[in-house]
Amino acid sequence: MSLWPDALSADDWQTIGLTLSVALRAVAAGLPLAILTALLLSRTRFAFRPVLGALAHLPMVLPPVVTGWLLLLAFGVRGPIGAMLNQWFGIRLAFTTAGAALACAVMVFPVMVRAIRLSLDAADPGLEQAARSLGAGRLDRFVSITLPLAAPGILVAAIVGFVTSLGEFGAVITFAASIPGQTRTLPLAIYAALQSPGGEARAATLSLVSLALALAGLIAAEAAGRWLNRLLGRVP
Repeated sequence: MSLWPDALSADDWQTIGLTLSVALRAVAAGLPLAILTALLLSRTRFAFRPVLGALAHLPMVLPPVVTGWLLLLAFGVRGPIGAMLNQWFGIRLAFTTAGAALACAVMVFPVMVRAIRLSLDAADPGLEQAARSLGAGRLDRFVSITLPLAAPGILVAAIVGFVTSLGEFGAVITFAASIPGQTRTLPLAIYAALQSPGGEARAATLSLVSLALALAGLIAAEAAGRWLNRLLGRVP
């Protein structure tokens, strides 16, 4: 049994490209909703705010397999949402690349919400109040004050959400399965290699790629967050 990494094959490059594509689509789909949720949790007060906070962070504490199963119940071809999408728009999410992106988006959603909310909580609310007293409308305050103040959290949320998506396994394999070229991302390919006789070397190669991507993403998130905080005068 050899654990020495092999050179990347054409299939490996396809897997890496698919993983990056799924992660990008997950962040693109989840980030706008994460910004809205973080704004509601940080800047508003309403009766069901604790419930919203709990629901937003639920994927963080649920087993990923359970999250994938719930997605399958809701977005499968026989689920209430999945059946409607399939009948009305011809969209099928289960066992597709889009489904893998949806599973990743749901799993990284709490991470993105938390990063953006922490950034908003650290901002001075007096700036928004001053703009309001000067006659700035809600949209003007959001674009010129709130959004720039939340920019470090949004950037970090996007990068960390992207990196976390690269390593998502349980929800993806449950909701989207492990279909080569369609839903088999890096973690699923590593698992498949370990289940195959003599696949340890390929698993080692893909694991090193996964490790490199994760480290690069985390370093980028740290650097980007510090740069934006310095730009906004929050870090000396």
